Amino acid sequence: MSDVNPPEPPAYTPPAYTPPPAQPAYQALPQAYQQPVYGQQPYYAPAPPTNTLAIVSLILSLVGVGLGGIITGHIARKQIRERGEGGAGMALAGLIIGYIYTAIVVLYLLVVLLFVVIAGVGAAAAYSS
Repeated sequence: MSDVNPPEPPAYTPPAYTPPPAQPAYQALPQAYQQPVYGQQPYYAPAPPTNTLAIVSLILSLVGVGLGGIITGHIARKQIRERGEGGAGMALAGLIIGYIYTAIVVLYLLVVLLFVVIAGVGAAAAYSS
C-alpha cells in the first residue's frame, strides 16, 4: 500500500435561501362592489345619457325618412364615440333601417323609370307607324 492519502471530498454547502416572491398588495374593491352597511341603500353608478340624435335617427328611419335617418345616425355615432354617451345601438339601427329603406326606394324608382321608358318607346313606335 502506498503512503498517499486519498483527497478529501469538498465540504457540503447548502443552497442559498431565496425568499418567495412578494404577494401583491391588497386592493379594496370599488365602492359599487362592496357590501352595503345594514340599512344603507346600495350605490349604483348612473347610466350615461342617451344621445338625442341616435333617437332621432331611429325614429326618422322607422317613419320612412331614410336619408334623414342615415345622416343623423352617422352624426350620432361620431358624437357617441367622442362624448361617451349611450345610444350606439339606436344609432346603428337607424343607419341600417335607413340604408335598407333608401335602397328599396331607389330600386322602386329605377323600376318605375324603366317602365316609363319602355312605355314611351312603345308609344313612340306605335305613333310613328
